[in-house]
Order: sequence, then C-alpha cells, then structure tokens
Amino acid sequence: MAHTVGSDCISCGACVDTCPVGAIALEGQAVVDAGSCIDCGACEGACPVGAIKAE
Repeated sequence: MAHTVGSDCISCGACVDTCPVGAIALEGQAVVDAGSCIDCGACEGACPVGAIKAE
C-alpha cells in the first residue's frame, strides 16, 4: 500500500526530504511513486498540513 498526496499539498518539500527511499518528487505538488514507496509513513508524519495519507 502506497501513500497518496491530496490537493491540500503546499509543495514545501518536507516529505521529499524525509522519504528514506526517495519515492517522492515535487512536480508542482508532491507525488509518491507507488512502486518505490515502502509504506513507512515517514512522509505522513512530516507533512505540516496533513496532505499525505495511506491509500
């Protein structure tokens, strides 16, 4: 199960810096590569606006 980024993303990059496997990129807003995501939840905890959720 990967994480997804909601439309409330503010593109701050906190999740990108937190992801231990580099599965998140900023493309206007954060985008999680579901194939690379290890479902650790680090990004979810790092997001200051709660835009990242487990699918």
